[in-house]
Amino acid sequence: MSVSWLGVTCNPGLAPHHSTRSVHSSSTMYARSPDLQPDTVTQFLFDNPDFLDTFVSQHVHEDRIRQWSQRKHRVQGHNAVTLTNGDLFKDQRSNWKNCVQSKKWRILQDLTKDNTTNKARVFTELAACAAESVNADGHNLYLVDDQNQLFLASKSSKNQRAPSACLGRIEPRTSLPAYVAFTKESVLTNSLLGDPRFPLGLGVESDRGVSAIAVPLLHGNNAILGVVELYRNYGSVPFSPEEEEVADMMLVWADICMEYVEMYNSMMKQRKLNDFLLAVTKSIFQDIVSMDTVIMKIMNYAKKLVIADRASLFLVDTKSSELYARIFDTGRVEEHIPQKEIRFPMDRGVAGHVASSGEVLNIADAYTDSRFNRDVDLQTGYRTKSILCMPIYNRGNIIGVVQMVNKIDGVFTKADEESFETFAIYCGLALHHAKLYDKIRRSEQKYRVAVEVLSYHSQCNDEEYLVTKQVPIPSDIPDILDYDYSPWAIDNDHKPVYVLYMMRDIFKMHSHKNKNEERRFDLDDMIRFTLTVRKNYRNVPYHNWAHAFSVAHAMFTVIKTSQHRFTPIECLALYVACLCHDLDHRGKTNAFMVKSASPLAAIYSTSTMEHHHFNHTVTILQNEGHNIFKHLTSAEYKQILSDIRHCILATDLALFFSNRSRLQDIADKGEFSWESAEHRRLVMANSMTAADLCSMYKPWNLQVQLVDVIMEEFWQQGDQEKVKIGYVQNPIMDRDKVNELPESQVGFLVGICLPCYEVMAQILPETKPMVNGAVANLKKWRELADKEAREKEKENEEKEKEKQTDENQDEVIEEPPVKTENPSDDVKVTSEMTPSSVDYAIDDSASDTSFLAADKPLPDLGSDRTSNISVPSEKTVLSSKSDESR
Repeated sequence: MSVSWLGVTCNPGLAPHHSTRSVHSSSTMYARSPDLQPDTVTQFLFDNPDFLDTFVSQHVHEDRIRQWSQRKHRVQGHNAVTLTNGDLFKDQRSNWKNCVQSKKWRILQDLTKDNTTNKARVFTELAACAAESVNADGHNLYLVDDQNQLFLASKSSKNQRAPSACLGRIEPRTSLPAYVAFTKESVLTNSLLGDPRFPLGLGVESDRGVSAIAVPLLHGNNAILGVVELYRNYGSVPFSPEEEEVADMMLVWADICMEYVEMYNSMMKQRKLNDFLLAVTKSIFQDIVSMDTVIMKIMNYAKKLVIADRASLFLVDTKSSELYARIFDTGRVEEHIPQKEIRFPMDRGVAGHVASSGEVLNIADAYTDSRFNRDVDLQTGYRTKSILCMPIYNRGNIIGVVQMVNKIDGVFTKADEESFETFAIYCGLALHHAKLYDKIRRSEQKYRVAVEVLSYHSQCNDEEYLVTKQVPIPSDIPDILDYDYSPWAIDNDHKPVYVLYMMRDIFKMHSHKNKNEERRFDLDDMIRFTLTVRKNYRNVPYHNWAHAFSVAHAMFTVIKTSQHRFTPIECLALYVACLCHDLDHRGKTNAFMVKSASPLAAIYSTSTMEHHHFNHTVTILQNEGHNIFKHLTSAEYKQILSDIRHCILATDLALFFSNRSRLQDIADKGEFSWESAEHRRLVMANSMTAADLCSMYKPWNLQVQLVDVIMEEFWQQGDQEKVKIGYVQNPIMDRDKVNELPESQVGFLVGICLPCYEVMAQILPETKPMVNGAVANLKKWRELADKEAREKEKENEEKEKEKQTDENQDEVIEEPPVKTENPSDDVKVTSEMTPSSVDYAIDDSASDTSFLAADKPLPDLGSDRTSNISVPSEKTVLSSKSDESR
């Protein structure tokens, strides 16, 4: 049988077993009535409460139950909790009552995440929950302050008489909350007025309270935080031990909730501080214009951090032991500008004391502190009340002092000190970087002045320019396209004219290809550029202006004689790169620059000198009247600089092997294409190396003299290495091992020169004379190397014979004397060997240089007055060779 009301059909079988009989009898009785009345249903529910619980739990949604409870709450109303500061705290017991038990924790969770949450609010909510759980008529919350005194934090009813905010010290035999705070144990009493432990009764005077439960709020370290006082008035049922247990269980979470709130608030406070410091860092470090700008920003942010009215920043002058400042905060933005600098000793005033001692000063009343100087207030009319002064450190030294004046909402607190201490670290970094920026800016200005002076002295002068301009550029130079041509034979004063002849010819290649375009070069700029390039080559034995001229000529020969398909821009880049590829060369290798900790090595970690040569080229082009590419388009200008850089860096032999290997692989596979920009760049790189080593395929007599000059530059580096590090890193640079020169030249020709020339000839067959010249010189060097090896072998044999002779003589002396008919024979043999060995050494010296006697001498270079070629004459070479052999 079923009972139906309110549109819901109920099955009595759903009720618990112990109430089945009651449900059945009642339903049978009320079923006889044709129409059920509300009073009848109400009576049924009163008679069957278990059935109502089962029905509601199984058939009514949780939201409907909440709506019923909220409607009942609105009808009955609710109480409010009044804080002792006069504010009303909304009683959240209704929320607690209306929530399902499994979700009650969300109230406290939301409360603890509220930015305005403090200890009083959390404990007030807990007290209200506990009071609701035990059906107390009222409750009071008492908290412990820093002086270990109890004060009323909140009360549950406004009908009570206004209490005293402070209940006094924590001690027994006074009030109930004081007793509980003293014993740190909960108390249940049903006779408030007669208990001798707390004769004053409740902490808040109440004539109606008769039964009370007081529970202490303890911290994890057993320190007392407060007391919750629950009470019932006359006419109510006294509290039971079970209700005391319920209150204890509710309030045991006070410590955890409070710890969570403090942790959350601390994290939020730290997060705000981090956001603030991040904003400070971005603002200061992204806009370091001057020291004054940084100081103004520090003062502004410092005021915002501790909510101060004004701020001052003093810097420390360690030389004079003074504090100084040029910027002062007058309280108005328009007056926050640099003013006349003031200085005072570090032992005066509050700021001086902080700068001298490093102590943080937090002064609540400035006029009561003897270190405060009142003169400023008397002059300005400003009243200084509180001061927070803190040192600024950098690398352990005090570099300044920040002084905050007059906190707007009271006095500076310990929290202000902690926050500002972190802020001061960023201030120190900002000031340090601002000083560095000022130094760098001044150094930059000095650098610009130095560059201006050096550029003036490193450029060609007007006299040189006019002299060169008066020399006509020939229309044709005989034999200049011959691979055996000797650029070193050209007079030093005539070399610029030859350079202009070749450069003009290459510029015209572009004009011939683009007939509709105007002339793409300026002769005046070419003259200035060439003369300045010559002036920027140093007077070193080999890598000088003469070498640059010879390399440029070698490249010009390749460009004019071979059937290449370089673009006109690439041809011009190749020629200019050869002319500038050793600008400002110091006569030292890259390895030496790195080992000697040269500033250039610090700037360029790889291809040290090659990077310097290119950058020096760009510097010359940027000089007024030197830009030979000014008539090129923007795209062409960018391209030619890129090609020049590529070509100059390719002269580093460390990069040669990989470039040649890639080009050789492409050529062997028959995949080379002039249409490929990558393939052309590989050929350009290999061509630069071939031109740079042009001395190795020149005729033998010229090649020998050039090798002697190259070796002199190497030996000078070796001499410096002996002085600096005590030994020569590369044996070829040791002048004491000159006899190893032929063998080293063989290795250089076989390992580097011939592979370079051969792949060149494979791509450009017209360059075959390079290979032929190198092969002929290799044959000569091999003959010298073989001869040197034979002479060395003979010398070793002679030494071995002398050693054996000495050992035999020692044996003769040690043995007993033996009579012989001719005792002087041994001595005679020895004396006959010595002259022959000496004669052999002399003959060897003569034969070592005899191969040069029949060679054709070089053109006379002695008339070159300003030349830095340093190529000795044939007579000098012969003399030096004989000296070295001796």
